[in-house]
Amino acid sequence: MSRTARIATAAACVAASLALAGCGGAGNGAEGAGSSTLTIATMTLPQSLDPAVATGSALPFFQTVYDTLIKREPDGSFSPMLATEWKYNADRTEFALTLRGDVKFADGSAFDGAAVKANLERFQKGGGASAKWLSDLEAVEVTDASHVTLKLKQANPALEFYLSDAPGLMANPKQFAKGESLKTTPDGTGPYRLDKTRTTVGTKWSYERNADYWGKKLPYKNITISFFDNETAISNGLKTGQVNAALLQTADQQVAIEADSKVKTQKQEIDFQGLLLFDRGGKLTPALRDPRVRQALNYAVDRDTMLDRIRQGRGETTDQIFGPETQAYDKKLDSYYSHDPAKGKALLKEAGYGNGFTLKLPRIQAIVNDALATSLQSDFKAIGVKLVWDDLDGASAVQKVFKDRAYSGMVMNIGQPTSDWAAANDLVTPGAFNMFGTTDATTQKLLPRIQSGAEAEAKAAAQELNQHLVQDGWFVPFYRMSYLHVSDGTVKIAPQSGMAVPSIYNYAPVK
Repeated sequence: MSRTARIATAAACVAASLALAGCGGAGNGAEGAGSSTLTIATMTLPQSLDPAVATGSALPFFQTVYDTLIKREPDGSFSPMLATEWKYNADRTEFALTLRGDVKFADGSAFDGAAVKANLERFQKGGGASAKWLSDLEAVEVTDASHVTLKLKQANPALEFYLSDAPGLMANPKQFAKGESLKTTPDGTGPYRLDKTRTTVGTKWSYERNADYWGKKLPYKNITISFFDNETAISNGLKTGQVNAALLQTADQQVAIEADSKVKTQKQEIDFQGLLLFDRGGKLTPALRDPRVRQALNYAVDRDTMLDRIRQGRGETTDQIFGPETQAYDKKLDSYYSHDPAKGKALLKEAGYGNGFTLKLPRIQAIVNDALATSLQSDFKAIGVKLVWDDLDGASAVQKVFKDRAYSGMVMNIGQPTSDWAAANDLVTPGAFNMFGTTDATTQKLLPRIQSGAEAEAKAAAQELNQHLVQDGWFVPFYRMSYLHVSDGTVKIAPQSGMAVPSIYNYAPVK
């Protein structure tokens, strides 16, 4: 993937982190219990409805109007959608899809193999946040209208996951030559159509049921997704019935909303917060080249206190980047590093940094609040490391962090996909979050086994990689955060495996 694409990927990931942490706006009301309209509140502001740039917490905006090739169920399993069948070849370098033959786009043109080819090639080259996921795609071979085969440069075991996400969204190729028409006028095969007469871009997006939809109708005739700039406003909307469903991230708002007996809540641990170390090669901060220094930073962090004071205990401390739904996950690695400043100081001394060093990190207030900033400074100071925060806004962060590569790491909220390869591909292979392309003999040995090995070999390699990343201090995770799915009592919400926000298919009226 080009450097430009890596920057675009990083920009979207920062935007997603900011979106879940808080940005700007307002929303209109729901229609009450038993309504045919579902109103979802969100703090994600999509810049476009073109699926080439779809990502993360913005996915529901796209799922209304675009179907994916494969559907991801709430439990993480995969089921048919636009593709009825799919199969890898023996070495997972080819992925054959059988497509539905009864599906049409909004203008009546047929969805077919040529449309799949056009969409996948456009997504791969479009520079969107998830374009890297198709970096292994060499060609799309169209056998006929109902059969396509994805030819890969090398094995990619995560295609089911990817094609149930942003890369799998299918738009009408006739729109591709019309400039930015898809940005505001989506054209897909999905269960809804955008109602422009009731949509105010930047505030709310209204969708009405697609009368010609090929599949099973969803329970709501209309869906409205309203943008809010703070969780207090969302909570108030839930209590007054202006909003039917939302996701709350901050601990204070979670505690407050749970006191309302009319509101229904459900917890989900999905993202981890932690310090991503980019500079393991020591280009900007020479000390980080030594694993003992990175281990010292892990021993310095008082995760239990941070979780208790910053998130009121809402979450689970962890020392690993792989989530519980992956095969790589090992519960014992959640507590591999105890809070041991003395051991941290000893490791620094062994590494030749007995007098400490200075670590400069970017800080976005919406991600790193005052309590977290102070806590991390204090913990690092206890082992002799001076942490200096450089305050940035979202736009300057994209430029300075990912384009200028001015920092050795960054505290971020990062999703934990269910696929081992998807997780490793995002954080370990060269890209936005391994911007200096650092590697070692162990990762070079294990990554190809995860990517190309048989199931048992890939699982063993993923577990070994996870252990290596923890023991070698590749990252400094703090905790998996507990998010709260909330409804006004009229809606049942099923959390979505591998995503912080539920898919639009996961909402139903309470009976």
